[in-house]
Amino acid sequence: MNRRKQTWLGLCLATIISLLLSACTGNQDPGALGESDSNNSGNSGDLIIAVLSDATQLDPHLGTDIPSANVYHGKIFEGLVRQDENMEIQPALATEWEQIDDTTWEFTLREGVKFHDGTEFTAEAVKKTIERVQAEETASPRKNLFEMITEVNVIDDHKVQLKTAYPFAPLLANLSHYASGIISPALIDSGEKVGQNPVGTGPFKFDSWKPGQEIKLVRNDDYWGDKPKVESVTFKVVPEDSTRMAMVETGEAHIANPVPVTEIERIEASDSMKLLRTDALGIDYIGFNTQKKPFNDPRVRHAISYAVDTEAIVEGVYNNVGTVATGPMGPSVWGHDPNLKGYEYNVEKAKELLAEAGYADGFKTTIWTNDSKERMDVAEVVQSQLKGIGIEVEVKVVEWGAYLEATANGEHDMFILGWSNMTGDADYNQYFLFHSDARGNPGNRSFYSNPTVDDLIDRGRQESDPEKRLAIYAEAQAIELEDAPAIFLRNDESLAITGKNVKGFWMSPAEIYMIDDVTIE
Repeated sequence: MNRRKQTWLGLCLATIISLLLSACTGNQDPGALGESDSNNSGNSGDLIIAVLSDATQLDPHLGTDIPSANVYHGKIFEGLVRQDENMEIQPALATEWEQIDDTTWEFTLREGVKFHDGTEFTAEAVKKTIERVQAEETASPRKNLFEMITEVNVIDDHKVQLKTAYPFAPLLANLSHYASGIISPALIDSGEKVGQNPVGTGPFKFDSWKPGQEIKLVRNDDYWGDKPKVESVTFKVVPEDSTRMAMVETGEAHIANPVPVTEIERIEASDSMKLLRTDALGIDYIGFNTQKKPFNDPRVRHAISYAVDTEAIVEGVYNNVGTVATGPMGPSVWGHDPNLKGYEYNVEKAKELLAEAGYADGFKTTIWTNDSKERMDVAEVVQSQLKGIGIEVEVKVVEWGAYLEATANGEHDMFILGWSNMTGDADYNQYFLFHSDARGNPGNRSFYSNPTVDDLIDRGRQESDPEKRLAIYAEAQAIELEDAPAIFLRNDESLAITGKNVKGFWMSPAEIYMIDDVTIE
């Protein structure tokens, strides 16, 4: 490959962004992302966000879920780079970067930045953070995001060089992931658990956590950039959909997520609530535990795939919020193959395949879900549909944290879950959902293993030519669709509600709350 050199200048980008932001469009206003008073925070008060699930982890190297990431990503912790509302890479703790050659990247770091504990942000913090996420003793489920980095060389206090084992096209995207948040070296060296008192450089500082009730962050008045407009933010755990909505309607909360799809018309007609809709990068799916009988037989997985009417579920359960998935990745993810066609609803074909697999009379099984209303409804629909081919399904509803732990350990038969693509690149979807090295907690809760798919995913990681990468991922997706470790159900659309007095809130396509510019009128 020809030697390439790319330089990104943070100041230039900032100028361009300020000129062009007003022209950006989407399903929702991304909020007031232009100028703001960096010396003062316009609004006082506590921003209250009512959420379905508590965080499971505040250590960015150990977290695997969106409810956790929504508390710390871009709030407590920041990475070298970030993604904007269009998933384009922008400066964060790095002001500029340069690709020296195929496997060498050099980052110039922002000066005058301090961690919440008062220590200076330098290149040494970048080195310690990357070494920590890679360390065996950390046991990070997101280690594979950074496994290609072989060297972290400190050039000086504000310049660091990363070397990779092979050309890795999505490196910058991975460095924008929630697991890339830079942690205070003083905290790392102390040996304390990062998740109990997380210390980063972000616009908010950790204040308190009452498990199962709420997490509170306070504004970082020493933040290097534009300071948040609110004094604090509280994430209140409210499992009941109706209660979350009522809290926003009455002003007890300012933002709520998720939102029941059955309430869209009522919200849109409300004088006190606003509905925000965002085309997301994630996918909802019904997974099979492929290491357990009878789901180790692809004929059984095919039979169930034919017996589940995904169109009816998207229309009836999700109220046509999102679209029917035809493959393992949504259409907004780079690398998605638009030519894939999913399994058509065909009960007779399903019965034939079950009989061929030796289950003409069906069998008993369980489908696991967390306590999301839509997922519980999906489970009941699947229960009803599979009864038509002789499969008796028990629905098991489990609290979010326990659900993630149980499915990571392989205790389930079938399960309902979603995968939010945090980087926008095919590698993130492919590696963590389908590579055998990612079985269990990292993301492959189907415990799926196919050496050919592993090889394709590895090749996709190492190929720098975009057209060749697309061809590799198209081949991998076709095999995954045929192997059917999961029923790919729905391409996500995220819903949130705010009070009409709340301005500047938006959700990223990766389903992250963006609250820096929120004001409460």
